[in-house]
Amino acid sequence: MGPRLLPGDVNMAAGVRLRLRDPRLLLLLLAASAPLAACTSIGPTSIPFDRSDYSASIAESWKQQTLLNIVKLRYMDLPVFVEVSSIVAGYSMQTGVSVAGTASSSDAIQGDFLSAGGQAVFTDRPTITYVPLTGEKFLRGMITPIDPKNIFFMLQAGYAADFILALTVESLNGVRNRSTAGGVVREADPEFVRALQLMREVQTAGAVGLRVEVDQAKDETAVMFFRRDDVSAETREKSAEIRRLLRMPEDQQSFKLKYSPVRGNDDELSVNSRSMLQIMGAFSSYMDVPQEHLADHRASPAFEDAPEGSVEQRVRIHCTKDMPQDAFAAVRYRDYWFWVDDADWQTKRALTAVMFFFTLTEKTGVEALPVVTIPAQ
Repeated sequence: MGPRLLPGDVNMAAGVRLRLRDPRLLLLLLAASAPLAACTSIGPTSIPFDRSDYSASIAESWKQQTLLNIVKLRYMDLPVFVEVSSIVAGYSMQTGVSVAGTASSSDAIQGDFLSAGGQAVFTDRPTITYVPLTGEKFLRGMITPIDPKNIFFMLQAGYAADFILALTVESLNGVRNRSTAGGVVREADPEFVRALQLMREVQTAGAVGLRVEVDQAKDETAVMFFRRDDVSAETREKSAEIRRLLRMPEDQQSFKLKYSPVRGNDDELSVNSRSMLQIMGAFSSYMDVPQEHLADHRASPAFEDAPEGSVEQRVRIHCTKDMPQDAFAAVRYRDYWFWVDDADWQTKRALTAVMFFFTLTEKTGVEALPVVTIPAQ
């Protein structure tokens, strides 16, 4: 027989064992212990933490996947995309409380005793479903040129015209951008480089805009226009020079955006827009590649020295043997680290823009999601 506990003593190893002088207090404790296991809900309290953590993890993996596929294209490797289609965070909380007591007669030696014990088991079983992007719809989204109006909507959203157009178009009214199409390195036409520089300046002055017109057949047409009112004479001259460089009528103020590799009507701006595959390929030309990989033709050749102040000089994916310490995004490929410096805001903006353009293609429309069955806990 163990040692007797004085009133108020606690035995932590066996739960709680108290000496009670009043039997009615024992009955009250027994009744109060029943609902203890169901008094707390863990679901609502998990939302602020889980939502932020999953969001940050998905964003980080999306950056790494995009950067890796850009790097792979420079090596003529197959880009592969895997989407996180669903996340189900399943929690279970099991609690138990045991209470036992002895009520003795008033003249019993042992008196009245109460012993209590408890246990809790918490289980976190997240179910994450990955979907490889394959099939005709994904391929169509990768090789179909982006709608020109989506490109110019990015300009409306505040992205720099010279940066966005240099990344997303092959030509404007037949004036050609730099390109690696067909494995042949071709530099941009001087008129194209100058037009993009002026477009950026006119955009900064608020003298260029975009509107969407709907005709009687309910078809939408994007129209780019140059402002004449409330702009300086210098800005008007820059707008006129843009039209001359891009072979557009100087007296025309608005132009319908049309996808075409060649110049169209006088009231149209023909945009030979790139597909996502072309955009990623263009981005891959901005990366450093080990000289031995260029020498043995593992990677495609680089461009010659880029023009001063061009996008090519301002955007750079670095390559090192050692893991970078301050990277916005970094991936390991062929024993090298390819990464974007966290202090390089222009390259960070470029990578983010590529990720935005992915949302403008049809590839995100998954036709048949997998069925996820979550057993009841």
